[in-house]
Parts: sequence; C-alpha cells; structure tokens
Amino acid sequence: MSECSHTHHHFTCLAVVPIFQGLSDQERLQIARAASSRRYSKGEYIYRAGDTSNTLYVLHEGQVKLTRLHVTGREQVLRVLGPGDFFGELALFSSLPHTDSAQALGPVTMCALDGAALKQLMGRQPSIAFQVMDALSQRLEQADGLLEAVSLSSVTQRLAGMLLSLSDGRAAFTLPMSKGDFASQLGMSQETLSRRLTALQEEGLLSLSGHRGIRILDRAALEALSLEGE
Repeated sequence: MSECSHTHHHFTCLAVVPIFQGLSDQERLQIARAASSRRYSKGEYIYRAGDTSNTLYVLHEGQVKLTRLHVTGREQVLRVLGPGDFFGELALFSSLPHTDSAQALGPVTMCALDGAALKQLMGRQPSIAFQVMDALSQRLEQADGLLEAVSLSSVTQRLAGMLLSLSDGRAAFTLPMSKGDFASQLGMSQETLSRRLTALQEEGLLSLSGHRGIRILDRAALEALSLEGE
C-alpha cells in the first residue's frame, strides 16, 4: 500500500462520490484536505474483520470486495464495490471494530478520509451529514431487502432477480465478479450456481459464454421466475 497526496487528486476522487455530489466546491475542498490517497495491489487487504479504523474509504479506481466469515468458516461476499462507492462507514460511526474485511480485487486507488476531520466537518456543514445519512439509509434498505429475499425466495428466484439487476436492461453483460464470489453473494455454493445457470440455459432463458458472459434470451420468463411466490 502506498500513499500519494495531492489535493487535486482527492478533489476528482471526491467528485465521483454520490454522497458528496450536492456539495459546493468550497465544502468539497474542505473534505479533500481531510483525505489522503492510497493505492493497493491485487489481493491486499484494506482492513480485516476485528480491525478498528476511524476512516471512510472512497473507491476511485478498481474494485474492492467486502466479505464476512460465515460461522462455518466459509467466506461470504457481501458486496463488490466499484469507483464512486464508499465503505468503512459503520466503523466510522460506531466505536466497534470492523465486522467485515475489505480486499482489493485488482490494483485499487482510493481516498481515505480521516474520521475525526470528517465528523468535525459534519458538525460545521450539516449538509454533509445529511448526505451521508441518506446514503446509509439507502444501504440499510438494500440490506433489509436482501435479508427478505434470502429468507423468502428459492435459489432460482434469487438468481433470476440478481441476473436481471446486473443486466441493467441490457441483453448481454459480463458478471462483474468471479462465479465463486457471485455464488457466495447469493448464499449458495458454486456448484449450485453452475447447475442453476446450466438449467436456465437448457430452458432457453439465457445463454452462457466464457467464464462470465451472459446473454438474456427470454427476459419475461426470467422476470416471472424472479417474482415467483410474491
């Protein structure tokens, strides 16, 4: 991990973060002063479960996966983050250590915002605090939705819903993560995922190409599957 410090770089880094988009240049400059730029190489951990860090991380380039160790000792992928996403906020706002681990999936550049400085800024600029609260409540909403989906739906229903979400309206797309990580995020084994994808291909709903390529052939059928039992 290396550090490089240019206020201008932080400025561009912060410009891509949704939570700071509504701020004035002056407010953003104040945040940039509390930031340092960091680089990580593939496989490096930004933090591990149990670490305490008073830092909000903003991803500028590359991908980071957030994982949690399951009671069985298996790794559960919580989310795969891309540029503009932020993480580490739960440890920032509570005194508890991290419950998840963050690992670079490739070369990664990010801005690390000093928690104490950020909290001071929030006191002076309530707009920043409101932006962060808004982003956090959306994340909580997503987590609640995921919990509900996991408890209510079958394996195939979860898979169909996730494929539709990842396709973002396109027919052909590439999984943004490995099949193993994708299976883990869905709460199933990689073998189950492979069997389910093959079954969907045999039923003519989609076609698979290479390791991660997916083309949706029957969106309506996939949508019907994702809504089963609702």
